[in-house]
Amino acid sequence: MILYHGSNMEIKEPKIILSKRLLDFGTGFYLTSDYGQAKKWAERTATRRETGTPIISVFRVEDEKMEGLNILTFDSANTAWLKYISANRTDKRVSDSYDVVTGPVANDQAIRTVNNYLKGYFSEEIAIQLLLPQKLKDQYAFKTELALTALKFEEAKYI
Repeated sequence: MILYHGSNMEIKEPKIILSKRLLDFGTGFYLTSDYGQAKKWAERTATRRETGTPIISVFRVEDEKMEGLNILTFDSANTAWLKYISANRTDKRVSDSYDVVTGPVANDQAIRTVNNYLKGYFSEEIAIQLLLPQKLKDQYAFKTELALTALKFEEAKYI
């Protein structure tokens, strides 16, 4: 499997950097299987940091190294996904033992729904009904050093 990481710099050796940013799946090295999503991430990162240039680092996932990892997969924007990302996007960050978490990314439109759910404007049921029709891209959060060993850098694509 090929995954993409969008940033403002080339990343040959991924690292897990502790951040104050509240991300969907918590702290980790984030990738996607969708090139267009990675491009958006790269452009936003370069703009937000006001340095570097948008770059997509391409990684091959070594399947044999994924075996034995503790992986949490959300197949859709369901109740479990909503609760997990809601906890991570608040000060209630999830403390778990997953090496990799994968599932839909809360894009701009989805995050509005999630934020309205967090503020109590939407019930869980309404939030899920609003999220289901959206064509959300995927994301993979590699959350441990062991998980990072499954990634092999292939190339960098300058946007």
